[in-house]
Order: sequence, then structure tokens, then C-alpha cells
Amino acid sequence: MIFLFTLLSYSGGIFLCQAQHKNVDEYIQKALINSPLLGDFRNQLLSNKMDGAVLKAGYRPQITASSTGTYAPVINGYGYDNALSNGKTFDALITANQNIIGKNRKDIQLEGIKLHSDSINAASKISQQDIRKSITEQYIITYTDQQQKDFYLQVYQLLQKEEKALKILTQKSVYKQADYLAFLVTFQQQELQLSQTNIQLKNDFSHLNYLSGIVDTNVVALEEPVLSPAALNGLNNSIFMQGYKIDSLKLLNDKKQVDLNYKPQASVYVNGGYNSSFILQPYKNFGTSVGFTVSMPIYDGGQRKMKHTQLQIQENTRQGYQQFFTQQYQQQLNQLIQQLQATQELYGKITKQIKFTEGLINVDSKLLQTGDITIADYVIAINNYLNTQYMLRQVNISRLQLINQLNYWNN
Repeated sequence: MIFLFTLLSYSGGIFLCQAQHKNVDEYIQKALINSPLLGDFRNQLLSNKMDGAVLKAGYRPQITASSTGTYAPVINGYGYDNALSNGKTFDALITANQNIIGKNRKDIQLEGIKLHSDSINAASKISQQDIRKSITEQYIITYTDQQQKDFYLQVYQLLQKEEKALKILTQKSVYKQADYLAFLVTFQQQELQLSQTNIQLKNDFSHLNYLSGIVDTNVVALEEPVLSPAALNGLNNSIFMQGYKIDSLKLLNDKKQVDLNYKPQASVYVNGGYNSSFILQPYKNFGTSVGFTVSMPIYDGGQRKMKHTQLQIQENTRQGYQQFFTQQYQQQLNQLIQQLQATQELYGKITKQIKFTEGLINVDSKLLQTGDITIADYVIAINNYLNTQYMLRQVNISRLQLINQLNYWNN
């Protein structure tokens, strides 16, 4: 019997039993849509946009309507002094108040709103990157399980054919009963391995759906993840560095906001309506008035300096984190690049080794039919092939995971 291991050609290491249905991008998009954290960031941006609208609305005149009335009776000479209380008063006014806000103050306040939006956007991008990384990691694991299951299924089916042939040869005394039983143990181990791998595939597939926010227990065929290292963009273009830059600008804006509180503030108002004590000709007490207010702090116990010191402490902390991240970032990239190069070299070597083991098994399979090789040697050849294939899958998953991590830090 001609052994059919040549059907198991390893291009990327997979022979799918089903048609391919889903790819990694589909799961990433589902996860991005279903993520409550990203939904939270979107709502924060909408809320911050409303904060900007509220701030701009405050620059316009503020018009209010108000009315007050008092009555202070004097009974038997007892009561408030009419010279102070007027006995009774009533007013009904409409007042328009306008804060006088310079362009510099407006720019600083609006800049603070914009920087807050930029900070939310930066955090959202990092969260999206985290989701892409975690989904891709789990997809690679699940896809490798699928490879393993398909491979073990093919090996099991081929060993099943060999078992039938060896059983006949053993009955004809070409092989000893003990040799046949040794092969049968290997065959049964492969069956158990197939069952175990199938369970692992279902578990990892369920976890992939869980991370993606997909409510589904079905296992579908996955397409091979096509990952390649992205071109190095440099640290300054990294989304992680953007967060540190925005934090620095926010602290500068906070210092400007503190200084604004120590500059003169002015407002003007105008009102009109009815205001009367009803003492003299109350029907003539309709009128209007205008006025202004100016305020400027002179001494606050040194709070301004204290606040600036607090902000400088925060800036020193931010610089410490940024410096540490810069060092770790470059070290992380260098380490990942080195590991990826070594893994790719090992991947090529194992691929060559598999071709030799496949050729050896084909030869041994022919010799097995004529009794020119022992079953023990044949089992050893099979185990070597299985181990080499398993090693190739492990190296491939390491290669894909390293590319995934490299792209994560290099975005």
C-alpha cells in the first residue's frame, strides 16, 4: 500500500476540512463595534463637545427675568423702620448681563476643551489597538488549533488505512502480534490526540467569540491570518507618544487657566421693568438702569504660586513616565525584531526537515507492506513526523504572535 502522507503538504501548515468562512478582520470589526469601552469614549467626546457649546453660550449675553416683593407691617408703632424697609416693595425686572471676555481668555478656555477631546481620542485609539492585538492573538491560537485538528484528522485517517493492512499482514505471520499491538497503541494515541485537540479548538473558539462580543457556540473554518511586519514609523509618530504630548499641552493650558483667575474681570448689565415702594406715585415707577462690575484679586495667600508648583510636580511625573516609556519602547522593538528574525530562520529549517520526514515515511510505508522494515521503526518515523509538524506549528504561532506584537507597538 502506498502511504498517502504526501497529501499533507505543508504550505503554512494546514489542510482545512471545511471551506474557509471568516477572517481575523471580521472578528476585529465585531469587537470594535461591540466594545462598551469604545462606546464610552464616543459618549465622552459627545459630552465634551457639549461642554464646548456651553462655554461658547456663556460668552453671549445672559438674559434673566426676576421679581421680588416684600411687606413689612408696622402695628401699634412696632415694626421695621419705614425709612429702611419702605413698608412694602415690589419689582419685576428683565436683566441682560454680558461678561467682557478678551480673545486671549476665550482661546485658552476653548483650547482646554479641545485638548480634553484630543486626550479622549488618544485613549480611544490605544484601546482600539489593544482590542486588535488581543483579538488577533486569540485568532492565531484558535487558527492553530484548527490546523492541529485538521492535521491529526488526516493522520488518523491514514493510520486507520495502515492498521487494516497491518492486521492482514499480521494474520499472515508477516509481522508478530506484539509488533501489531505496538502500532495499534500509536493509532489509538492519535485518536485520543484528535479528540483532545477538538475540545481545545471549541474552547479557544468560544473565547474568541467572547472577546469579540459574539454570542455563538458554532465552530466555523477560519482563514489563515496574513500578518506582515509594518514599516517602522518611529516613536514620535506612535499613538502612545501622542498621549504624553497631549498631557504636556494640557498641563500648560492648566497653568494658563490659573493665571486667568488673576486678571481683571468685568461685566456690564442693563435691566428694565417695574420697581416701586408704593409710597409715591407707584404708577410712575417703571424704568431702567445700567451698570458694570470690575474685579481683580490682589492677595490670596500665595495660592497662585502653590497651584503652579502642583502643576510642575505633575509635569515632572509626566516627563518621568515619558522617559521610561521611550527607553522601554526602543528596547521592546529591538527585542521583538531579534526574536522574529530567529523564529523565521527556525521556521525555514523545520520546513526543510518536514520534507525529509515525509520522504522517509513514504519509503517506510512501502517497505512495511513487504515486511522489510519493523513496525517499531515505522512507528518511530511516524512520531518523528508528528513531532516535527507540531514544532512547525508552534514556531508558526510564535512568528505570528511576534508580528502582532511588533505591529501593536509600531502603530
